[in-house]
Amino acid sequence: MRKILETLQPLGRALMLPIAVLPVAGLLLRIGQPDLLDIAFVSAAGTAIFGNLGILFAIGVAVGFARDGNGAAALAGVTCYLVSTTGAQTFLIAPPEVVAGLPDAAGKVVAQAWATGQIDRLEVPIGIISGLIGGKFYNRFATIALPEYLAFFGGRRFVPIAAGIAGLLLAGVLGYGYAHISSALDAASHAVVESGGAGMFVYGVLNRLLLVTGLHHLLNNVAWFLVGDFGGATGDLGRFFAGDPNAGAFMSGFFPVMMFGLPAACLAMYHEARPERRKAVGGMLFSLAFTSFLTGVTEPIEFTFMFLAPVLYAIHAVLTGVAMTLMDMLGIKLGFGFSAGLFDYVLNFKLSTRPWMLLPVGAAYAVIYYTLFRFFIRKLDLATPGREKGEAVAAAGETAAGNERGAAFVKALGGAANLTSVDACTTRLRLIVADQSAVDDAALNALGARGIIRPSANATQVVLGPIADLVAEEIRGAIGGGAAAVSVAPAQALADEAVTLPAEILAALGGEANIRALQALHGRFRVEVVDAARTDEASLLAAANGAVSPQPGVYHILHD
Repeated sequence: MRKILETLQPLGRALMLPIAVLPVAGLLLRIGQPDLLDIAFVSAAGTAIFGNLGILFAIGVAVGFARDGNGAAALAGVTCYLVSTTGAQTFLIAPPEVVAGLPDAAGKVVAQAWATGQIDRLEVPIGIISGLIGGKFYNRFATIALPEYLAFFGGRRFVPIAAGIAGLLLAGVLGYGYAHISSALDAASHAVVESGGAGMFVYGVLNRLLLVTGLHHLLNNVAWFLVGDFGGATGDLGRFFAGDPNAGAFMSGFFPVMMFGLPAACLAMYHEARPERRKAVGGMLFSLAFTSFLTGVTEPIEFTFMFLAPVLYAIHAVLTGVAMTLMDMLGIKLGFGFSAGLFDYVLNFKLSTRPWMLLPVGAAYAVIYYTLFRFFIRKLDLATPGREKGEAVAAAGETAAGNERGAAFVKALGGAANLTSVDACTTRLRLIVADQSAVDDAALNALGARGIIRPSANATQVVLGPIADLVAEEIRGAIGGGAAAVSVAPAQALADEAVTLPAEILAALGGEANIRALQALHGRFRVEVVDAARTDEASLLAAANGAVSPQPGVYHILHD
């Protein structure tokens, strides 16, 4: 299970890059439509983004998976996507009724348009697969050395070439297997529709439970970009903006929870805080509630009680499932480009079905959340904000800012030498560290962390709210600007000891002649190799307790 999580979590993180474009697309599409500003070129700009989601996912996932986010990975992802989609179209033959009665020239054009439309139904999953190929191939082949007469095509230039070849294979799979793939998607869509309220309930509960690991993005991508078809638009989100009156089932249920339920939960936590602590936590809880109501960003609230009061989180997950079912039963169809907040509710009001019904449902949800949270906090003496034992943590961003904040985070995370990968999604830092024991949880809490998750031996996620991406940039800047000055003791080299690699690890690294530099750190080796292509990464992982490569030719290898 841990291996599966380690494999899927980078995908969840990588998906956030292309998804971040959707709010802009939704905004442009809506404000340009006739019922608002009626500006055709603005609406067309939004349509262009929704019409090219496959390419956006190919680029975003490739960059997200590439070791250093290099543009060569994005080029490889796009190459694979174009080769696979265009190649797959040639395998498809339009049904006779599509071209019936048309002259040959017109028939060819219509048949090609039909084939393009069929493949476009799969553009998002093809884009994700192409991005995975681009990113993985970059990590594998970016340092490949070819014979001298082909040296120009070596290194990073080889990555798009290899991805193009992989695209040919993918085109064959898509072309030959399209009938089966299409039938499976149709069957899945019908199953979801026929499941009715039960299916909505399961989706809502799983969506909140998977939030803990960050894998809810994978579930959302299936619902928002694959399920259903309306005039060529696929997925709940695409169909909603294309004007499908039945779209929005996988989005509507979030509105009463995010706009009303969780803000009411914040009020309940404020009222249940100890009197002497209410002033200290009131500002934080009000800010979190206001953010949830306006924008639908809820993770900072959820992580205030997710681990300290898991019974409340279980209740929250069940109530989310109930909201999905209730909104579906009432025929309320709402949608969003970003999340279920007031901004999206107002912007997409005229596209929605029975949107005014959100108000009574939301009011009921506010009462339910407030009542249940107050009851269980008091009954079980739960350690929600303002009721913690010991010293209180600082509010987010209170202790440091700018470069100072970046350096403070580097220090809290064990120093620059302990960080092998720094990334972020919407609300959390996603980090790979060499030594978990070097991470100072108390210092992170003092810097404003709402929660700290360790999904695997080397992965750490720090929940910060919407400032996560900014903090990630500040951390990278602090590392590049000499953050080693604030690193901590566990990363000091053991200079006095003789450094010897185990024979199996040495062989996997290409032998002694391939070792350029070797350092023994507490619990790990840092190795630089002459030629990364001579490294057998599979054998290395088998011989070591764990290994990561923060950049081509450099390996951090865990040992006993």
